[in-house]
Amino acid sequence: MSEGTAAPSRGRLAGKAAVITGGGGGIGAATARLFCEQGAQVLLVDRDAAAAQRTADAVREALRGATLQVVAGDVADEATARQAVARCHDAFGKLDVLVNNAAMRNYDAFADATPEAWSAVVGVNMIGNANFCRAALPLLRRGGRGAIVNVSSCYAVKGRKGMALYDATKAAMIAMTRTLAFEETGHGVRVNVICPGSTLTDFHVNRTQAAGRSVDELKTQRQDTSLLGRWADPVEIAWPIVWLASDEASFITGTTLVVDGGLHIK
Repeated sequence: MSEGTAAPSRGRLAGKAAVITGGGGGIGAATARLFCEQGAQVLLVDRDAAAAQRTADAVREALRGATLQVVAGDVADEATARQAVARCHDAFGKLDVLVNNAAMRNYDAFADATPEAWSAVVGVNMIGNANFCRAALPLLRRGGRGAIVNVSSCYAVKGRKGMALYDATKAAMIAMTRTLAFEETGHGVRVNVICPGSTLTDFHVNRTQAAGRSVDELKTQRQDTSLLGRWADPVEIAWPIVWLASDEASFITGTTLVVDGGLHIK
């Protein structure tokens, strides 16, 4: 087994401690690795404990000396947020960055969605986001230069059919971001949101394989969902998150950054 390269002591996020939800795969896993490459200490949160641990192990293997912690739990449960923030403080002594990336999907049409389905999606995509913001804010304020990056969706700003619950809650995340940016500016906490486009994550790959279709076929299915005519790689979403979390973005708050290959102008 390779020892990997040494984790840097300098970088865009050097000296910062971060909590990343939904860190078990996809955008969350790519963000965790980039954060560590840029010098941050990272605590991963995911409902799937094994997936979060695989992410942590993979980052440690790739970056010798990378510092990661793992907390397993449902973000819709307020106790998970409190536990994660407390663990971050115990392990790293502070919290500088929160990335709200965990999400729940639902493929019901608006007319077919039950109240129970709405509650489940709202619980993760909105209440989960709020749980972590509330738990993290005391520590983020303490440092005077805290940052929250919420991960929404390009479909929060561009309509489609068949994903009413997901898209509505992702749009709500944009409104939540703006409100929180207003409320926290006096405490030195910046709050921004990114809206990724179609991103080729393990979720899509596993779902395609479970349906008996090939990954090669999957890769050709999003040619019409961006001006660039392809899926995004998760790292292409992780880089904007890194930048918004860094001090390079110190004059940016309340902003919605659409990272969708141009879909929103089609």
